[in-house]
Amino acid sequence: MASSECAFCRVVAGELPSTVIAEEERAIAFMDVLPATEGHLLVVPRTHTRDLLSAEPADLAACVLLAQRMARLLRDRLGASGVNLVQSSGAAAWQTVFHLYLHVVPRYPGDPCRLPWIPSHGDPAKIAAAAARLTSDEPLT
Repeated sequence: MASSECAFCRVVAGELPSTVIAEEERAIAFMDVLPATEGHLLVVPRTHTRDLLSAEPADLAACVLLAQRMARLLRDRLGASGVNLVQSSGAAAWQTVFHLYLHVVPRYPGDPCRLPWIPSHGDPAKIAAAAARLTSDEPLT
C-alpha cells in the first residue's frame, strides 16, 4: 500500500520527478538527487515498506537482485571499479526517508566519498562476546 506522505511512494507512482534507470515488477531503481559519486542510485520496493525489518521477503529479494543488476551496469557503463551497497533502517542508522531503500554507490579510484564509519580494530573479547550472543541457542525475547 502506498503512502501519500512518502516521497519514494510518490516517485514510484510517478508523482515526483525522477530519473528512472530500471523498473521491475516489485522494485524500481532511480538516480539519487544527492549523489555521493557519479551514478549513485537508489533501489526501492514498489510497495511501501518502512525499513529492512518490516520488508516482505519477496520485496527484499527483488531489491537486492535489482541492486546487483545496477552494480553491474555501473561497472560496465560508468567504469566503476567497486560499489558500496548501503541500507539504513531507523533514524539512528541515518534513515531519512521511511521507505526501504538501498543506496548503490559506485566507487572510483581516488573518489572523495567517505562513509561516516572509520574502521578500526575492535576489542577481540567484545567481538567474541557478541558472536556468542548471536550464535546462542537461547530463545529470542
